[in-house]
Amino acid sequence: MLLRLDNVSLAFGSRPLLDQASLQVGERERVCLVGRNGEGKSSLLRLVAGLGQADDGSIWIRPGARLASLAQDLDAVDDDRVIDIVRGGLGADAGEGWETEYRVEAMLSRLGLEAERRFAELSGGWRRRTLLARALVSEPDILLLDEPTNHLDIATIEWLEEALVAFRGALLFVTHDRAFVNRLATRVVELDRGRLSSWPGNYDEYVQRKTLQLEIEAKANADFDRKLAQEEVWIRKGVEARRTRNEGRVRALQAMRRERRERRDRIGQAEFEVAEAAGPGRCIFEAEHASVAFDDRTVIRDLSVRIQRGDRIGIVGPNGAGKSTLLKLLLGSLQPTSGRVQRGARLEIAYYDQQREQLDLEASVSDNVNGGNAFVPIAGENRHVSGYLRDFLFRPDQLLTPASALSGGERNRLLLARLLARPANLLVMDEPTNDLDIDTLELLEERVAGFDGTLLLVSHDRAFLDRVVTSLLVLEGDGRVQEFVGGWSDWVRWREARDAAARRVLPPAGAHGAVAGSGTAKTQRRRLSFKDQREYDALPAGIEALERTKAALDERIAQPEFYSEDRAAVRDTLARLQQTISDIDAAYARWTELESLAGR
Repeated sequence: MLLRLDNVSLAFGSRPLLDQASLQVGERERVCLVGRNGEGKSSLLRLVAGLGQADDGSIWIRPGARLASLAQDLDAVDDDRVIDIVRGGLGADAGEGWETEYRVEAMLSRLGLEAERRFAELSGGWRRRTLLARALVSEPDILLLDEPTNHLDIATIEWLEEALVAFRGALLFVTHDRAFVNRLATRVVELDRGRLSSWPGNYDEYVQRKTLQLEIEAKANADFDRKLAQEEVWIRKGVEARRTRNEGRVRALQAMRRERRERRDRIGQAEFEVAEAAGPGRCIFEAEHASVAFDDRTVIRDLSVRIQRGDRIGIVGPNGAGKSTLLKLLLGSLQPTSGRVQRGARLEIAYYDQQREQLDLEASVSDNVNGGNAFVPIAGENRHVSGYLRDFLFRPDQLLTPASALSGGERNRLLLARLLARPANLLVMDEPTNDLDIDTLELLEERVAGFDGTLLLVSHDRAFLDRVVTSLLVLEGDGRVQEFVGGWSDWVRWREARDAAARRVLPPAGAHGAVAGSGTAKTQRRRLSFKDQREYDALPAGIEALERTKAALDERIAQPEFYSEDRAAVRDTLARLQQTISDIDAAYARWTELESLAGR
């Protein structure tokens, strides 16, 4: 046992965040803490980290156990050099020997950090890397992570997953990234209405078990309410009740009333729709040989792309590769250094900004949505602002609360409420999943997937990308933008096939080395085996068949009604196309390899 919480209670004003919550974490456990925004997940981690005091109960950490944490707040560190911030993770008693410096430098190297950079100069992603390095460098027994994947690119998230899989201590973490939970968690602990409940397994297993429990709970509550109603009818008969003098039954009724008052009804699900504006023209954006350069660095290089009405495009790439620059270029807030970008007519744009700059932190929750008006026009109807915000899980007592008092996830929900109150035919979302609780994320996923307009999505959430986009614009850091048909998982499979094909083309070391003879270097060649020769002879016909399949799929996808078909059929067709492309690439690579081996 490394960590134990016993009957811990904590209240924020009159609202309980933890109500006699108990939890145990053993060695090498990977425990994911889930729950709604504002439920108290971050507060619980702060209590464990010793950064707060519980109102009641106790928290025990095994004596001598090292604990490190990574908070959500990226600004909670003084402006210092990166190396000094990372070194601070070792504590004041770490000393200054060669071993200490080696550990610091090794961690900087693993995360690709520049030792002399100032923290204030870093982007959000690099700040998170720096704080991760500070947390990991001490090799703690217990590691606390609060939304560790926020502001990280997918490559870094995958690196972090591998690092945490190899981590030998216990892990207690909060995240909305379902793929991350599925990869790491050995147990999911839900914080719901102040209470903790534990579920073995990863996120998918938790969802299955939780769904079954809610069904059982709903049936039990319905049976209880029916029995209570019957008893209330009996007691109100008055004379009969007094005549029978069934004091036990009366006491049971009183107990049932108390139980009903104390029942913790589950908070409702978020409810919202994407308001759609009148359709624009067929072409949304068209870029021809567009480039963007800053000083001597080219961020976008020779971009030629056509985005049409109804396209659902994910934009992915490492931090700093130019994803936000690409968005600005397409939307017109940034002009190309060379080339041109043409935008369609009648565009009604709803833009979700990851920096939340559209929010007025000094204004109230309601004023951020309706500008002081009592009603919000939604789908041609006026809705009262309190009812509209209730759909986004804001309580009536929060309506006059300044936005600055909200948690990160609540601010994101408020930005969504503001965004979705305006009709749009082009939805642009820059990292919309940061800080959202999983329930709200899944609802947003459902609504975005059902949006009939055009979608541009920048995201590091792999599950979200897979479920809402049909193609990708991939930036790999050299300024080039590659178009790809399919979701993130499709791209990963294609990339792995491409890399494998490239490795097969490379000859083994020494296979084509020079041999001495008559003073002249000669290339060593061999005849193809019978099996290789048969494969080589059959490849052209096989490639032609694959090309015909690809042409047929391309023709089907080009039909105007294609994307109005059943979504599962659309995704299956797109997946078949991508697999065919991968097969063609692999076939050409094998043909080249055999030609090289034969010396042709």
